[in-house]
Amino acid sequence: MIEHQPIILRPYPRGFHLITREVMNQIDKLPDNGIFHLFIRHTSASLTINENADPTVRHDFEAHFNEFVPENAYYYQHTLEGSDDMPAHLKASTLGASISCPVIEGKLGLGTWQGIYLGEHRNNGGARSLIATIYS
Repeated sequence: MIEHQPIILRPYPRGFHLITREVMNQIDKLPDNGIFHLFIRHTSASLTINENADPTVRHDFEAHFNEFVPENAYYYQHTLEGSDDMPAHLKASTLGASISCPVIEGKLGLGTWQGIYLGEHRNNGGARSLIATIYS
């Protein structure tokens, strides 16, 4: 059985944000066993799974990606939507638009120190729309 559930995230500031709880609060119920897939419907934000305990990891993600993909690179042609837009597209493509996780005994099968991150790569990205697909 396949079920789709829409999820709307509140606006977040630019950076990496732990959203596991916010996502799971919008899911009706997980099956006993299956696969949970989460897809973000935007080209300037991303999803990834990483450290859920120490917030300095999220800070370091943001610092690294800002160094790795700078704003105002002289070779960017896509500049009409602001200096943060093209780097946001590059960061989103690097990290990806989806994550998958096993569902075990009705819960996400994340490791002890894992959580779902939203990578908000725009200065003012606004609310973000996601689709959860649950396979049971």
